[in-house]
Amino acid sequence: MRLTPFILFLATLASCAPAESPNTLRFWAFGREGEVVAELVRDFEREHPGVHVRVQQIPWSAAHEKLLTAHVGGALPDLAQMGNTWVPEMVTLDALASLDALVRISPGMDSAGHFPGIWATNVVDGRLYGIPWYVDTRVLFYRSDILARAGYARMPENWAEWHAAMRAITRVMGPGHYAMYLPLNEWPPQVILGLQQGSPLITPQGYGAFADSSFARAFEFLMSLYHDRLAPPVSNNEVANLYQEFARGTFAMYITGPWNIGEFRRRLPPELQRAWTTAPLPGPAGPESGVSLAGGSSLVVFRASTHQALAWELIRYLSRPEVQVRFYRLTGDLPARREAWADSTLADDREAQAFRIELTRAVPTPMIPEWEEVTTKIMDQTEAAVRGGITAAQALAALDRDVNRLLERRRFLLARRGGNGGP
Repeated sequence: MRLTPFILFLATLASCAPAESPNTLRFWAFGREGEVVAELVRDFEREHPGVHVRVQQIPWSAAHEKLLTAHVGGALPDLAQMGNTWVPEMVTLDALASLDALVRISPGMDSAGHFPGIWATNVVDGRLYGIPWYVDTRVLFYRSDILARAGYARMPENWAEWHAAMRAITRVMGPGHYAMYLPLNEWPPQVILGLQQGSPLITPQGYGAFADSSFARAFEFLMSLYHDRLAPPVSNNEVANLYQEFARGTFAMYITGPWNIGEFRRRLPPELQRAWTTAPLPGPAGPESGVSLAGGSSLVVFRASTHQALAWELIRYLSRPEVQVRFYRLTGDLPARREAWADSTLADDREAQAFRIELTRAVPTPMIPEWEEVTTKIMDQTEAAVRGGITAAQALAALDRDVNRLLERRRFLLARRGGNGGP
């Protein structure tokens, strides 16, 4: 095999231990992406004669457990797709290789070409551990025809006008219809509203910040949507068919992600295809405060890999704007590289533009390994408050207690390190 000078230079950064298969990269990818990336890496192999990329496709439902098991058993691959909320946990386990040195010698691979909030999800304690592969955030999907019937030519941009528009929708649509679908077993809306109010969610010292005034204001706004009958108090398993109810006008708005662009186009009837669209989320004080979640998947290299140089070369290939556009066409996953958004496939897509705007405002959730457990507590206390068992203040106090117990070991470790650290 003929290695490029770039790879030879990178090889000095990789382990010198003998490799079992010197020309083979093991790459784990999850869900639909794992099926599609096998097609993309064929071109990478053609550019690198003698190199073979062995892609293992793993269902998302099994991915997290498989990563942990492989780490314990010393059987991790060379590189993998990584949901960005998992990055802090893998860093805590000392499983990931830092990529800072590689980025410094790789033109075009730094933060300048990426959305800031998404890039930040890969930075833990000031070090970079992943490169965004595809990006995700949440925006409003809405029935523009119903909004127009309620007297609004466009989606409002602040909370007060948004609330008024939702009230107008329920008046014109009548009983049995709602302005918003807010499933009780989905956590992003609560977190987004809290982030829009500037809440840290978790303090640097490792305590819940949910009862504080910033998150409390967001939670009160959320509760008003249920109490004013603007959103039905149901979980998503109580709605038989989301797309059918959206078509019927049972609800006119839904906060969701980019995968639903394709689903809405496939599942809504032809006569409604021009009657829905997307919009960036309104903010409490207008569009600039309308932040949303920084989500998606990144590409990481494992510390134990003896092929870190080749793994990095594959990441560089998958990060090329033209490859990301091709990936988008195959999967519907939004490109992480900002240059890719200039391609007509995205630039001319009406529904994708709300995501482009929102991605410039996206912010990461707390970079802690326990975050997914925290989201379960958020959903539990939200449902308790909505169904009337406790007040909003009681729910937030209980949420802080739950989260504080959950993060007790984290605070212990922070105290031993003698610093407060970031969340």
